[in-house]
Amino acid sequence: MIDVMKRVKDTIRERNLVAPGAPVVIMVSGGSDSTALAYIAHELSAAGVIGPVAMLHVNHHLRGAEADGDAAFVAQLAQALSIPLYAIDADVAGEAARTGENIEAVGRRIRYSAAQDALHNMCLQLAQPLSEGRIFTAHTQDDRVENFYMRSIVGTGPGGFRSMLYRNGPVVRPLLDVSREALRAGIENRAADTPELPIVRDEAGALWREDATNAHTDHFRAWVRHEVIPLMKQKNPQLLDTLCRSMNLVGDEDDMLDAHTNRIIGELVAWEDVDGDTVLDYEAGCVILPQFGALPLPIQRRVAFQVLQYILGPDARVETATITAITDAFGQDAPKSGYTNNIQGNLAISANKQGLRIEPMEAYRIRRKRS
Repeated sequence: MIDVMKRVKDTIRERNLVAPGAPVVIMVSGGSDSTALAYIAHELSAAGVIGPVAMLHVNHHLRGAEADGDAAFVAQLAQALSIPLYAIDADVAGEAARTGENIEAVGRRIRYSAAQDALHNMCLQLAQPLSEGRIFTAHTQDDRVENFYMRSIVGTGPGGFRSMLYRNGPVVRPLLDVSREALRAGIENRAADTPELPIVRDEAGALWREDATNAHTDHFRAWVRHEVIPLMKQKNPQLLDTLCRSMNLVGDEDDMLDAHTNRIIGELVAWEDVDGDTVLDYEAGCVILPQFGALPLPIQRRVAFQVLQYILGPDARVETATITAITDAFGQDAPKSGYTNNIQGNLAISANKQGLRIEPMEAYRIRRKRS
């Protein structure tokens, strides 16, 4: 069995995920992965690898008494570790019905918004710069491999095959080099071998909470988890380590191309407000300059993706059709004057000889009315 704590420390150090002393909010559902993360983060903080730690739990109220049991377990865990807890109640089903969004997407949006708020409050209280703070999630090798196969089945771009980033802005995944099996063994060993360390059990004596929906094979991820990956492991018992190494190689090349893409964005993208004044407000929109049309198509796609990610936010899903709509606006020599399109629901794109403008639909309408 691997030394989980050593591997997590190595991941943080090698990938420069968080500075010593930086405040960290850990997202804890009560499942085995996030429960292990709570114990690990507590030890990391005590060792000075990271700074003060707080926990966040969001009760989605989707599973009745089970969800309330999860919340009670996390509260008990926070108390045992003397970690401050941000406990949030959210009507995820009601919000999904109101917006028409997928329930899983709504839950994710609410969780990450709550984590950002918790980190902001924590940094204010500690007089620490927000830029230094981090949000820890409990994604593991298993999650990363599941994502890989899910994307393989439904399709993704080349960068998508890295599956998960170790860091995305303030969000850090320090457990991506550790398997779920190793984390569960670590909790069990802690309970059996180190009585001096705090350990928490639920009312049934379990060391973590099990979400019954994880066993359902009618959900895509659960189907991949319980049907696809066991078959792959029959061919290669070391599948998690092997595939994650391959994904890291993809990630290294993806990072190199992203750096090249960002240099191009700095040269060919002007961020503008409604009146055309240059600003640093991504939500206001931008103009992609005509030279974009001379770039190789794979780089065009990367530029378009990154620009849309800036505008829509780091957690938004950028649609393939949206990227195609942007690249289609350019000929070999110049933008296609008069080209217009509606993308991602509330964004407008319009081309003329000065370039391609991407802006909120409301801003597009105001500008057209003025002209």
